[in-house]
Amino acid sequence: MTIFDQLESEVQCYARSFPTTFDKAQGEYLYDREGRQYIDFLAGAGTLNYGHNHPVLKEALVDYIMRDGITHGLDMHTAAKAEFLEAFNQHILKPRNMEYTFQFTGPTGTNAVEAALKLARKVTGRNNIISFTNGFHGVTLGAVSATGNSHHRGGAGVALGDVTRMPFCGYHGRDIDSLKMIEKLITDPSSGVDLPAAMIVETVQGEGGLNVANADWLRGLEKICRQHEILLIIDDIQAGCGRTGSFFSFEQAGIKPDIITMSKSLSGFGLPFAIVLLKPELDVWSPGEHNGTFRGNNHAFVTATAAIRHFWKDDAFAKEIAEKSALVSAHFKKVSDRYGVTKINTRGRGMMQGLVMQSGEIADAVVAACFERGLVIETCGNRGQVVKCFCPLTISIEALERGLNIVSEAVKEVMAEKLSNAS
Repeated sequence: MTIFDQLESEVQCYARSFPTTFDKAQGEYLYDREGRQYIDFLAGAGTLNYGHNHPVLKEALVDYIMRDGITHGLDMHTAAKAEFLEAFNQHILKPRNMEYTFQFTGPTGTNAVEAALKLARKVTGRNNIISFTNGFHGVTLGAVSATGNSHHRGGAGVALGDVTRMPFCGYHGRDIDSLKMIEKLITDPSSGVDLPAAMIVETVQGEGGLNVANADWLRGLEKICRQHEILLIIDDIQAGCGRTGSFFSFEQAGIKPDIITMSKSLSGFGLPFAIVLLKPELDVWSPGEHNGTFRGNNHAFVTATAAIRHFWKDDAFAKEIAEKSALVSAHFKKVSDRYGVTKINTRGRGMMQGLVMQSGEIADAVVAACFERGLVIETCGNRGQVVKCFCPLTISIEALERGLNIVSEAVKEVMAEKLSNAS
C-alpha cells in the first residue's frame, strides 16, 4: 500500500483516474516520479490556463518571496494588492468599459459564490436564488444548494433550500423557449416560485457537460433580470480568464452582470485566489460582515498581476486562443463524423470543448486509454459522458495536435472494443 492508500480519505477523485505520483510540471507537461511525460489536458480543472510554472509568473513570485514581500495580510492594504487592482483595472476593466468594486473572499471559487449569494440576498431582501439545470457552483452549503448535480448535493447531509432550478439554454431542446418559461414562472403569483434575489449562471457549464448558453439567451436572461429587479450573477470561475477566448466568457453577448465570481486561473499560477466583482452601488457590506482568514493571497496577487500584464496587454493572446480553439473544433468534428453524432457528438466553446460519448463508462474508458498513451484528460457531464479537453491556453500547437491525436486514437480503440463486444 502507498502512503496515499494508508492515510488519504476515500473522497479523493482524480487520483483514481491517474494512478501515478506526479513530481514535476512545466508548461503543458506533467512528469511522474519515474520521469514519464504526460500532456496535460486537465490543467488543474481550469486553474492553469497559463500552464505549469510559467517562467514570467514564476520569476515575479520568486523575486517577491526573496525580498520578503508580505505573504499573509488578511485584508490589509499591501503593495502587491495595489498592483493587482491597478493592473486588473487598467488592462481588463477599462478597455471593456466596465466598473466594478472588488471583494476579496476566501481562496476558492465556492467562497466567491457564497459571498455573491449572501450579498444578493442582503441587497434585495429576498431569499430565493434561481440557478440552472446542470449548473455547478461549488460544494459548500450555499453554493451546493445552487449546484444541480445530485452526487454533490447528496454530500451535504442537510436540506438544501432557497434555490429554484430553471432550465438552462437548450435543456429542453432547441424548439423550447426556456426564457418564456422562466419569465412565466417568476411573474405568475400562483406558480410557487418566489421572486428571486438573483439568478446565477455559467455561460458555459464546465462540470455540467460543456453546455453553451448562446448570446441571445444570455441577453434575454439579462433583460428578464432588469425588468424584475433581479441581480444577474455570472459564475466565471471556470469559463473566465480566457478559457472561451475573451477574458470574460460573457463578452460576446455584450451583457453587464451585476456580480461576477472568479477564481481558478485568476492567480495564473495555481495559487488559491478568488474575487467577487460587484457593481459599486451593490457594495452594502458592513466592515468584516463577510470575511475569511485567507481573503486576498498576496503571492497570488503577484502572479495574477504578472499574468494580466503579460497576456492581456493587447489582443494577441485572444487571437492565439481562437486559432487553437478552431484546431480543437476541427479535430473533434473529425472524430464525430467518423462515428456519427448519435454515437459521438461535440460540445463546448473556445478552449473548453469535448466529445459527448454514449455513456459515462465509454468516456471513462477513453480517459483510461488516453492516460496509457501519456495524456491526462477528464470527463464531465450529468452522467460523466463528456471527454473534456481543458489544456493550458499556452499549449504549443505541436503538443495540442499530439494530444488531440491521442484522444482520437483512444476513441478508436474504445469504440472498436465496444463494437467487438456487441458482436
